[in-house]
Amino acid sequence: MDERFVMHRFKSTRLATLVGVVMMGLWFNYELLVNDVWRFDLLIILGAMALAKVGALLYYRFTN
Repeated sequence: MDERFVMHRFKSTRLATLVGVVMMGLWFNYELLVNDVWRFDLLIILGAMALAKVGALLYYRFTN
């Protein structure tokens, strides 16, 4: 397997995670401000995605 393929896959996964977190945050805020509804399912998934991202960042920071 080519090293460039692995790096492209890593960067695309990172970008997809970032887009997902931003979109879920916007959706949560929209539901809160417009409909006055607390969507805890969105908040839990958003928190899990952010925690996984920060956890992976810290793991790779200290192991590389």
